Amino acid sequence: MSALARAERLFAELAEISADAPGVTRASFGTIETAAHAMIRREAEAIGLIHHTDAVGNLYVTLPGKDQNAPVLMTGSHLDSVPHGGNFDGAAGVLAGLVMLERLAEGPPLRCDVILMVIRAEEMIWFPTHYLGSRAAFGLLPPEAPDQLRRSDTGRTLADHMEEAGFEPQAIRDGKPQLGPQKIKAFVEVHIEQGPVLVDADIPIGIVTGIRGNIRHRFARITGETTHAGGVPRCRRRDAVLAGVELVASLEEWWQAAEVAGEDMVLTIGEFSTDPLQHGITKVPGLVTFTLDVRSQDEALLSRFAAFLHSQASDIAARRRVDIDLGTSTQAAASPMSRDIQQGLIAAAHACGIAHMEIPSGGGHDCATFASLGVPSGMIFIRNRNGSHNPDEAMEFDDFSRATDVLTKWVLMVSN
Repeated sequence: MSALARAERLFAELAEISADAPGVTRASFGTIETAAHAMIRREAEAIGLIHHTDAVGNLYVTLPGKDQNAPVLMTGSHLDSVPHGGNFDGAAGVLAGLVMLERLAEGPPLRCDVILMVIRAEEMIWFPTHYLGSRAAFGLLPPEAPDQLRRSDTGRTLADHMEEAGFEPQAIRDGKPQLGPQKIKAFVEVHIEQGPVLVDADIPIGIVTGIRGNIRHRFARITGETTHAGGVPRCRRRDAVLAGVELVASLEEWWQAAEVAGEDMVLTIGEFSTDPLQHGITKVPGLVTFTLDVRSQDEALLSRFAAFLHSQASDIAARRRVDIDLGTSTQAAASPMSRDIQQGLIAAAHACGIAHMEIPSGGGHDCATFASLGVPSGMIFIRNRNGSHNPDEAMEFDDFSRATDVLTKWVLMVSN
């Protein structure tokens, strides 16, 4: 069986074991994510590769090199998914790494170890923290995380789910690292693109320039007064919806100005809701809850936006006599990719005769954890129709094959 045929079979098996109409579901530290990890261990053994799982659940598949003291080359991604998501987000990077290792195993030994890391719990929809599995591997999670983080579907703690899966939450409480960044020569993650840029450009792969940082407000709310729609004039209203609309419109205007100036930014109001127990066609709405997600590769831009957001919220609240509470926010720093890695991947794509373009990553990825620790890092995007985190992800297998060609070529170029 060829390495690509193995990957095609495994994509189908993953879809089968995690089917959850209309898509797939592989919950972080759930039975299906664990079964997916077991699939990769099984295939690693069939290929003749070494594997081990760390205390927090990450799997490592290793092709040994000649010099066991040399810093290692790593690739990897995750196998969990969002609820009813697509089959390729995360899994494409894992299977690309497996294809690469199988191809390299057929040739002469390389100087250093080459490792595929199958990372736990990347999708923060299950546990509300960024890059859970990769940060746990480096001992970066706060010690209280196992007992405070609760999974969104069960309400049970991370510690409960880890112990049920056979892992050690105490390693997180103790801040015990499973990986050392100083022992990693470079990390490259393969992932489907989560937007339409490569499709629109008719180019199969992208070389990622950086992962956008973000500021997220999950629990923002506007409180006004619920009153009669027919009896209260405009000047007396404390309308939460109109205050929210004005705020959102001002934020979009700021975003448009940033785009005109050539700055990198995306903004999303993912939820915007009135109170279902109080709203109605004959009522002035007195409560709106909403979420806000802003992303950029430019940390200074994120800071400027945050200042504008708070200033606008204060001004609008005062004029419309409402209370705007943005709630707590989470932040993830932007992670520029190593320019040397980018140039190496571009050279590998040229050597393989594969069309490519440079592109930013709008979504967060475990690669950001490695980059934040000073590990030279890079990403390869695979063209993918219909976006990601939905059942209609549509990566073409030929494009997947091209990405594995580039990854394999890059490892051969830099391993000696």
